[in-house]
Amino acid sequence: MNHDSRRKFRLGELVLIFLVGLVGLAILEAKENLEGEWKKRDAWQQPERVMDALSVQPGSRVADVGCGKGYFTARLAERVGAEGKVYAEDVQDDVLKAVADYAGEKKLTQVVTIQGTEDDPSLSPDSLDAILIVNAYHEMKHYDAMLLAMAKALKPGGLLGIIDRYDKPGRPRSEYQEEHKIPSELVREDAPRGGFEFVSEEKGFDRPKGEGGGRFFFLIFRKLR
Repeated sequence: MNHDSRRKFRLGELVLIFLVGLVGLAILEAKENLEGEWKKRDAWQQPERVMDALSVQPGSRVADVGCGKGYFTARLAERVGAEGKVYAEDVQDDVLKAVADYAGEKKLTQVVTIQGTEDDPSLSPDSLDAILIVNAYHEMKHYDAMLLAMAKALKPGGLLGIIDRYDKPGRPRSEYQEEHKIPSELVREDAPRGGFEFVSEEKGFDRPKGEGGGRFFFLIFRKLR
């Protein structure tokens, strides 16, 4: 290799190192921004209260259905500890990869990602103490099939928590889906068909306007024995 070739090769190495550094910095900033958003969300979402209401304890086996970026997956993982399990379920492989990467970085070995389908969360039968669905139930077009599948996945007496953005009843369901809202009354009508009994309506949540706004209800159901 002559002098000019070595010089070009070295320059290429430096450019590559620079680009890799930029990518690494961007990834680090994205993770810091995500955790910053999550800390803000803690203030209004009150994850400790949610987990208390669902009796999530160290060693519990739970599922975060429609997990998205993994906010509640991370909080549930902290609560159940290394002896428990958190199944992060979603239909989007890109968000599941992000959740898996985060869990790997934080050494959350209790987190397992699962890619479900629109009518089946692909959870093992009789395996879970609780299931949580946050701001995702309104998206489910096959809600009856999903409820039946989740009831099958819960142990007898297992709990299902549904948190979603409230709207008044009286319109076609498709309109609520388009606006990412759903009346709590509709959810309560759906649940018995899926094998659940109503337990309680917990205190809801007010999301700050700067984060999208909206009033969120919190319903708890129990799998019928």
